[in-house]
Amino acid sequence: MTRIACLHTVESNVSVFDAALRDLGLTGVELSHTVRADLLAAAEKAGGMTPAIAQQTGDALRALCADADAVLLTCSTVGPAAEQIAPTAPVPMLRVDAALAREAVRNGGNVVVLCAVETTVEPTRRLFEKAAQATGAKIDMCLVPGAWDAFKGGDPDRYWSLIAQAADKASGEDVACVALAQASMAGAARLSTVERPPLNSPMVGLRAAAEAAAARR
Repeated sequence: MTRIACLHTVESNVSVFDAALRDLGLTGVELSHTVRADLLAAAEKAGGMTPAIAQQTGDALRALCADADAVLLTCSTVGPAAEQIAPTAPVPMLRVDAALAREAVRNGGNVVVLCAVETTVEPTRRLFEKAAQATGAKIDMCLVPGAWDAFKGGDPDRYWSLIAQAADKASGEDVACVALAQASMAGAARLSTVERPPLNSPMVGLRAAAEAAAARR
């Protein structure tokens, strides 16, 4: 059994990743979930990730290594913490949006990346632009107005609806791909009405984690 430990900063992402695992049909993979909402709350209060928040996130990630074959950080805002400790981690350490970035830029062209939380925009921009260097893709970052307020207000349907509308609006002949930067945005993909629904991170991130764990064996 391959054990993937997920570190979330939003409680609802537990069910999102369980559903993604079922949809992927991966056999022999077991997920465990740890939720640290305080990390995202601190980052929002500080206007972004600080060294102290990075340290706390890193400590939480290291603690998960003991009982896992791979560790997956599902929060884009604190995502860089996974990259910082990955070189010395005893098991593969991944940020879920890294796999999303690689997939989104794979064919080059114009890539629109939607975010719901303002603190996610800059770390996500850096991640996608780094991935784009390999393919020449052009990255356009867009914050979906009102989406995070809907999420924090306990209205996931409105949250996903606003994101789906933004994704459909961003789609076009000159756009190679629309990507939903945050794992919590995944539910919007099924509401999209365009031919090519936006990419979401849970499925591609879980697949990447499972492959990394298998390669280590």
